[in-house]
Amino acid sequence: MLPTEDLFVYVYVLVDDSVSSRAIAIPARPGPAPACSDAELVTIALVRHLLGRRSEAGFLAEVARDWAHLFPTMPHQSEANRRIRWLWGAFEQLRAMLASRLPEDDCQQIDTTALPVKHTSRVPGADGWTGPGNDLAARFGRDAAHAEWFYGFRLAVKTDLGSRIVRAWSIVAAAVNEREVAGDLLQTGPAPRDLLCDKGFAGKAFAAAQAARGTAVLLPPARDQRAAMPAILLKVIARWRNRIEASFGEITDQMGLTRHGAHTFWGLLTRTAATIAAHTLLRTCLASSVGQPT
Repeated sequence: MLPTEDLFVYVYVLVDDSVSSRAIAIPARPGPAPACSDAELVTIALVRHLLGRRSEAGFLAEVARDWAHLFPTMPHQSEANRRIRWLWGAFEQLRAMLASRLPEDDCQQIDTTALPVKHTSRVPGADGWTGPGNDLAARFGRDAAHAEWFYGFRLAVKTDLGSRIVRAWSIVAAAVNEREVAGDLLQTGPAPRDLLCDKGFAGKAFAAAQAARGTAVLLPPARDQRAAMPAILLKVIARWRNRIEASFGEITDQMGLTRHGAHTFWGLLTRTAATIAAHTLLRTCLASSVGQPT
């Protein structure tokens, strides 16, 4: 990781050049141009996630205190929060631009992870956690990875198996048919040759639909199948299956999405988009510098 000041400069140049070239299209707003540019706010949000800072308010205060020479016209926290939420589409455009710089893998993987919005004991009834058109709302779901219930949504991602770059993502209902989610994510980009999935995606209709597109669905072996497999093969299967867990760990734990602190669906959407954009920036830089999966 670069020194913090160098990281700010690197990310700002990348974002500002993308805005200037219209690779990131930010709609014009009425009124005078703000003193602190959109590129500066996008940069601050991305660097916060790259550094794994938990608190948005705390990081804005840190920037104002320690990096004022880089951002001399920082807006008040409430204005910065409002403008960053308005810029959520810029994060997704940046992610797509960065991901397009590297060819997609022939082998990809899809999985979902819990995205809680409040503790289950603090859900007395209906609340305001709803998405666009009220079609998506926070609900109870089961987090199989931690063997517990949660209240919120799920984050679904499609990643390359080698580079672990996120190629598509979506916030979906907590209790959802994962095969339907996978079908939607697979509509983005070319069909992979192989698709690695968890057992929650098992289904003859799903496998047949993907086979018709030229994709073989690969599932973890069942218990009786594992008993007949050589140890070296089981080790390889576990190693590749762990790559999706590593990606989720970077996004949710290291970059702080688990502790997103959002109070509305739009805040959650913005912080998810910013976190995944930061993760894509990290993975593309690593892939470009190393030249092989990491």
